Amino acid sequence: MNWKQLISNKRFGLEEYHQKRKDDRTEFQRDYDRLIFSAPFRRLQNKTQVFPLPGSIFVHNRLTHSLEVSSVGRSLGNDVARILISRHPHLSNTHLTEIGSIVSAACLAHDLGNPPFGHSGEQAIGTFFSEGKGLWLKDHIEPENKDRLTTDEWNDLTHFEGNANAFRLLTHHFKGRREGGFVMTYSTLASIVKYPFSSNLAGSHSKFGFFQSEIEFYQRIATELGIPRYETAEGSYQYARYPLVYLVEAADDICYEIMDIEDAHKLKILNTNETKDLLLNFFDEDRKAHIQKTLQLVTDVNEQIVYLRSCVIGCLESECVRVFVENEEDILKGRFKGSLINHISEIPRKAYKACEKKAYDCIYRSKDVVDIELAGFQVITTLLEVMIEAVCNPQKTYSQLLINRVSPQYDISAERLYDRLMAVLDYISGMTDVYALDLYRKIKGISIPNV
Repeated sequence: MNWKQLISNKRFGLEEYHQKRKDDRTEFQRDYDRLIFSAPFRRLQNKTQVFPLPGSIFVHNRLTHSLEVSSVGRSLGNDVARILISRHPHLSNTHLTEIGSIVSAACLAHDLGNPPFGHSGEQAIGTFFSEGKGLWLKDHIEPENKDRLTTDEWNDLTHFEGNANAFRLLTHHFKGRREGGFVMTYSTLASIVKYPFSSNLAGSHSKFGFFQSEIEFYQRIATELGIPRYETAEGSYQYARYPLVYLVEAADDICYEIMDIEDAHKLKILNTNETKDLLLNFFDEDRKAHIQKTLQLVTDVNEQIVYLRSCVIGCLESECVRVFVENEEDILKGRFKGSLINHISEIPRKAYKACEKKAYDCIYRSKDVVDIELAGFQVITTLLEVMIEAVCNPQKTYSQLLINRVSPQYDISAERLYDRLMAVLDYISGMTDVYALDLYRKIKGISIPNV
C-alpha cells in the first residue's frame, strides 16, 4: 500500500461526478459535517454506551462518546500526518495532510451501526438467530419462490456486528434515498472497517467488517485505495487493514477505557483513591510527582479526576502516535498485528490493562449495567420476534399493523428473505433505547397512547 493511493477524496456513489472543488472546505471536512448533521448521529444521544442513560448524574452515551473519540482521533491523525510529511516531504502537497480530518470523521461514524442498549444489543440480535426464536429461519424455505438463506447470509445474522452495520448504514441504498448511502469519501469509509473480512471468517469473537450485501461495496473501495486482498477459502473475503483504521481504533480504545473509569467514579462505583491510583499508574515516578504537585493546586475532587484523565489521554495519544510511525512500513505492508494500544510502552500498557481488569470486575458486572443488559435483551428479542413474523407473513392482520409503523425507507417487502430480514435489522438497530422501549411497551400492551 502507498499513501498517495490510500488517501482518496472520491465519493462513494458519486464517482462519475468526481471533480476538484475550489472552496476551502475539503471533502473530508465535508464528511465530518455531513455526519454531524445526520439523523443517525443525533439518535446516538439516546443510545447506551455502558451505563444506563443518565438521571441526576450525567454519564456518557453513544453521542458524547463518539464526539470524544473524534476529538482524540483528530489529534492522532494530525500528529501522525505531521511526522509522515517530515519523513516523506514529496507527499506534502497530497491528501496526506488531511489524515486528521479523515480519522476524525471516521470516529464520528464508528458507532452509528450499534443497536439500542449498548453491546448487549448486538448480542441479543446474534443470539436471537443462533439460539433463540429466530433459529427456525436457518432452514426455512419461502414456499412461493423456494428462497432460503445461504450459509454466509446466516452467518451475517448469527454474528451480527455493529461495525459491519455502520458500514451498511453509510453505503446501503435505502428506498427513496440516493445511491451511495451517505456518499462519503472512500478513505473515510475504509477507516471505519475495523475487521476487513466477511462474517464466515468471524470466528468465536463474532467480529467482521461487512455483510454479504455490502461485499461488492468494500471490494470497490479496496480496489480504488490499493488495499490488498488475502488468499482465503472460496466465498470468503479478507483484506489487509486500511492503515487509518489503527488510529480510529486507538482513539476508541483510549476513550472508552479511560472515560468508563471517570464515569464509574461519578457514580461512586469506584472511590476517589482507587480512581487516582488507576490513572497515576500510567506515568513514571518523575511525571507522577509533577502531576501530584499540580493536583495540590485544586481541592475539587472532580476537577482532580478530570485533570488526571486529560493527562492519561495525552500520554496514550502520544504513545499510539509513536507506535504507528515506528511501524509505518509494517502497517503499509499489512504485517502489523494487533492494536496500537497493545504495543505502547510497558508502564502505560500495564496501567491500561489494570483499568481493563477493574472495568470488567467492577463496572461491566455492576448491577445497573447488568440490569440494562437484561432489559435490552428482552426488548430487542421481542421486537425481532414480532417484526420477523410480520415480514414473513405479511398477509396477517397483526402483521399489517406492525408493518404500517415502519418507515418506507426500509425494504421490508423485498423479494428475498435475506433482504427482508436485513431491513428488519436496519429498522431495529436504528432505534434509540427510548424508542425501542416505548415500542416494546405498546406491543405488550403495557403502554397505551392517549386517545
